[in-house]
Amino acid sequence: MVGNVPVGGDAPIAVQSMTNTPTSDAAATIEQVRQLEEAGADIVRVSCPDEASTAALKEIVRAVNVPIVADIHFHYKRAIEAAEAGAACLRINPGNIGKAERVRDVVQAAKDHGCSIRIGVNAGSLERHLLERFGEPCPDAMVESALEHVRLLEDNDFREYKISVKASDIFMTVAAYQALADVVDCPLHLGITEAGGLTSGTVKSSIGMGSLLWAGIGDTIRVSLSADPVEEIKVGFEMLKSLNLRHRGITIISCPSCARQGFNVIKTVEILEERLSHISTPMTLSVIGCVVNGPGEAAQTDVGFTGGGAGAGMVYLRGVPDHKMANDKMIDHLVHLVEERAAEIDAAREAEEAAEMPSEAGVLAGD
Repeated sequence: MVGNVPVGGDAPIAVQSMTNTPTSDAAATIEQVRQLEEAGADIVRVSCPDEASTAALKEIVRAVNVPIVADIHFHYKRAIEAAEAGAACLRINPGNIGKAERVRDVVQAAKDHGCSIRIGVNAGSLERHLLERFGEPCPDAMVESALEHVRLLEDNDFREYKISVKASDIFMTVAAYQALADVVDCPLHLGITEAGGLTSGTVKSSIGMGSLLWAGIGDTIRVSLSADPVEEIKVGFEMLKSLNLRHRGITIISCPSCARQGFNVIKTVEILEERLSHISTPMTLSVIGCVVNGPGEAAQTDVGFTGGGAGAGMVYLRGVPDHKMANDKMIDHLVHLVEERAAEIDAAREAEEAAEMPSEAGVLAGD
């Protein structure tokens, strides 16, 4: 458990990101955490490099709804302070946290304050003895590092942990996670570290993490991008949606456009993505420029629009042709239809959940 978020087992794959504001600036960090919450983040990590950061952490934890992970490097006392401040999880790196005695103190603080721990192994900060033994960072060295730290936690009777073995190299990362998954039975946190900018980092992360998720490896993910942290959450959910592992918000099925398009598909999709970003209900929307693939795609979506001729196209509702709409009014109309359909789906889900809950009278009667 990371706060109230289950990680591993049959729990949904949790999506997380990390703030890039100075943690000591509580107001700025709280604002960024709230932006991540709105984007759908299940867990948010903040760096705690100094006492000012752990001092601010108590205010940050109180002001937000998602569980906060304190990222700790070098200074074990920061981990203890973070646990006391209300962090739901401590991320520590076995290569730089210090002596075994210090790790034991961190474990005790985690026990005392109900924190879980992430063992965060990075190829760039492996222990010296492992580098000497293996010669260079490699999957085997990363796995050995993780297992050494697992032994240390379990020797201290601590089992509320998950593990990550990250590298910026896709092949090294995937091989390390595959090897780790064969020898441990605990939640795994996936990531390609220092993946790069928005476009290159998204591609790199999707290839590496996607192949692991496809194989059933991974319980929580963080897409590491040199971009607005909110983009990490967006990419994470898109990755999970593409693999049919988790759904949040609108899935837009759209064509790349060509000379057959009856309207400007690219601009239309760009506007719709922005105007529908507030919808968290899982839904599908098809926006296809012509009638070659449009009707077939629309037949599989909640709402669809297929370009035709004479400045108008066909609107589909629940896969069935419903009515025509002028291209110049199409965007506003689709936004309205999607919002309406989302409200219907939410209401139906709430009614189903209410029907499954035993009434108070039934409980008292022993039903």
